[in-house]
Amino acid sequence: MGKKIKKESEPPPKDVFDPLTIESKKAATVVLMLNSPEEEILAKACEAIYRFALKGEENKATLLELGAVEPLTKLLNHEDKIVRRNATMIFGILASNNDVKKLLRELDVMNSVIAQLAAEEEVVIHEFASLCLANMSAEYTSKVQIFEQGGLEPLIRLLSSPDPDMKKNSIECIYNLVQDFQCRATLQELNAIPPILDLLKSEYPIIQLLALKTLDVITNDKECRAMLRDSQGVDHLIKILETKELSDLHIEALSVLANCLEDMDTMVMIQQTGGLKKLLSFAENSTIPDIQKNAARAITKAAYDPENRKLFHEQEVEKCLVTLLGSENDGTKIAASQAISAMCENSGSKEFFNNQGIPQLIQLLKSDNEEVREASALALANLTTCNPANANAAAEGDGIDALINALSSKRDGAIANAATVLTNMAMQESLRLSIQSHDVMHALLSPLHSANTVVQSKAALTVAATACDVEARTELRNSGGLEPLVELLHSKNDEVRRHASWAIMVCASDEPTAAELCRLGALDILEEINLSVSRKNKFSEAAHNKLLNHHLSLKYSQTGYLSSSNIITDGVYDYGRINPGTKLLPLKDLCLQEPSDRRAILLVNSKCDASPTPSMEDKSSDVGYGRSISSSSSLRRASKEKTNAGFGSPTEEKSEPTSGRNTALSKSATKEKGSRKGRVKKEEEKVKEEEEVAVAPKLTGEGSPDKEWLPPSDPDFCVYVYEVTRSILPITSIKEQVEVLAKYVAEKMGGKIPKEKLHDFSWELHISELKFQLKSNVVPIGLIKKGIFYHRALLFKALADRIGIGCSLVRGEYGRAWNEVKLMNESRKGVIGALPPPETYIVDLMFHPGALIKLRSREADLYRFL
Repeated sequence: MGKKIKKESEPPPKDVFDPLTIESKKAATVVLMLNSPEEEILAKACEAIYRFALKGEENKATLLELGAVEPLTKLLNHEDKIVRRNATMIFGILASNNDVKKLLRELDVMNSVIAQLAAEEEVVIHEFASLCLANMSAEYTSKVQIFEQGGLEPLIRLLSSPDPDMKKNSIECIYNLVQDFQCRATLQELNAIPPILDLLKSEYPIIQLLALKTLDVITNDKECRAMLRDSQGVDHLIKILETKELSDLHIEALSVLANCLEDMDTMVMIQQTGGLKKLLSFAENSTIPDIQKNAARAITKAAYDPENRKLFHEQEVEKCLVTLLGSENDGTKIAASQAISAMCENSGSKEFFNNQGIPQLIQLLKSDNEEVREASALALANLTTCNPANANAAAEGDGIDALINALSSKRDGAIANAATVLTNMAMQESLRLSIQSHDVMHALLSPLHSANTVVQSKAALTVAATACDVEARTELRNSGGLEPLVELLHSKNDEVRRHASWAIMVCASDEPTAAELCRLGALDILEEINLSVSRKNKFSEAAHNKLLNHHLSLKYSQTGYLSSSNIITDGVYDYGRINPGTKLLPLKDLCLQEPSDRRAILLVNSKCDASPTPSMEDKSSDVGYGRSISSSSSLRRASKEKTNAGFGSPTEEKSEPTSGRNTALSKSATKEKGSRKGRVKKEEEKVKEEEEVAVAPKLTGEGSPDKEWLPPSDPDFCVYVYEVTRSILPITSIKEQVEVLAKYVAEKMGGKIPKEKLHDFSWELHISELKFQLKSNVVPIGLIKKGIFYHRALLFKALADRIGIGCSLVRGEYGRAWNEVKLMNESRKGVIGALPPPETYIVDLMFHPGALIKLRSREADLYRFL
């Protein structure tokens, strides 16, 4: 046998790379391997990167810096399952890093991650893909991407997975997604409530907790509450509350139950099964503050429905809430106070809290916690609204001091609520006086200066409620409260303007306060508001009218009307009609102006240099007329004598015998007149000169600059006032008073003027002569001896106001003006039964002086317009 020869092995092909085993200790090297085409290398590289990323946040940041994220996103769609699985696991870990999240959104990988949730994929892929989505869903933009790319449906499917990690990741992602209302609506369509309820049976508390939090969000929608009820979800919640071992879930379970109680059908079901009683007992007896707080919140939410409030009242929920007010936890106190606020809509609950609840709430007003003070003030505000008994209870519980102190709170809500309670209390006079005694006006200054519109509104309303007395208004004025009140009229908030106008209307009830308001510009601001269709309101109009009542000259010029309650006093003048928004100059400025061609300004002023003396009164009683109309001629003659002799002339007649005289003209009176004729004639020129000296300087503003300016005097008007007071005031019949006064005014203004001769009545020349003589456009009404409609109407109103005859003054067109009086039908006097309302008449001062024309008749129309 020959020797065996060893067979040589064949060399490998030249185009094949020999296998190479590499051990890398640098992450950068492994990251480079992610671009390899070999599946085994990719799988091992991904596995190494996963372990590296799992070690901490710094490693995740390192991988991001090395550029590992972008090649990994390509591997999510790799054909090899192992490569795809490992890449998904990496993203599940990396997605917890915020910078990685941002880059993933830019790379738009959400669709690839959602694709890993397909049913045919492995459990591990499902776990880490859902973990990636749970991490990504914390950002709003990612939520939108997940929802728009259909990620909600596979997540709901994974809730039924046996793997707890998948359940946890899926419910966490769903919880984040349902914060958006569109996702909640889709959740209903996908029937997600049953699988979420099944999670409540999980052995893992974190899964149960996430499920409850998700239910808490989605049950804010009515449809979801109905689905929960139909799925027996309420029973699950009640069982959790009854299980002491699940105490860590009680807070969330109560929150979900609170939402369910808003649904009336659910509320009835809970009440019928005894769940409501268990809930209240649970809340009252629990020692955990958060549980008590959530229970009170549940009651608050449900109590907004009237039927729910009724059921709560039947279950005596008030006792539970009063107990919670005594909790040591501030959060529980706040929640209980808010629940009481909601329950106040039930009248029975309001009555219950009268004795139990209000005292505790007042104590909470004194708390150092501002939120507690705000919540308790809100409860008191609701309790005292339209309930005088509760307002009294709050006052008796030493609540006024606490409420006024709350006006200086740091929270706007506390201030607004405290102001509301004070407003409710001030509806009763006794409580209002008590509030005023606590310096409330000074306490309201800060709220009136607040930048919060609610606080401004409530503070202004409190001013309106408490400033009903002169003392209160004086205090407000002296403390500087009117200025911020006027400033509130500029507010763009409708309620603030309305309440500020209301307060100003109340404050304008006395002269000093009204004058101060006008000085601060309230009248001009209100006029501007009332010119705007969108900004004006009933209160702004009423406030403007109330202020005008203290400025009758402006009121008559603007509105052309003075009511019977608008009493003409000294200094009132008729400037003529002015357009809205036009400024009316003060009387002093008008008096200092030179005469012009504009109409005369009529002034009413009874402040004269001399005053009636006893001798003058005696003389007037002798020559004045009595109750008969025929005595008007006697009154006219007596007036003429006094006018010629000067207002002080009766003192010269003091030595004249007065015996034997009566109220009618007699022969002895005629003889006396004759005996005095010579003396009167001698003194006529002297008296006339004295009158001119007395009147002219005051009209033109001349005289000593050191003296205070006084309006022009009007001796003739003083005589008119004296004569009508002595002669007409004693008349017992109002109708007769009106008729006699009308004749008296007509005689002083030129007498009866027939209609056909009205154009021949040269009153214009007479007025022009007066303006020239006085060197002013301002003419005292008493100096006018030839007057037409508007002269006579003003004089009639001025005299009627002095003797208590109620009449109005109305300006018409073309120089017309007239007076309206209300008279009872005297034929009904003594008739038993209800009297008919008084009838309104126009007083004729021109054509048939003393005639009364029934308003809304053809004669009245002719008098006013023809």
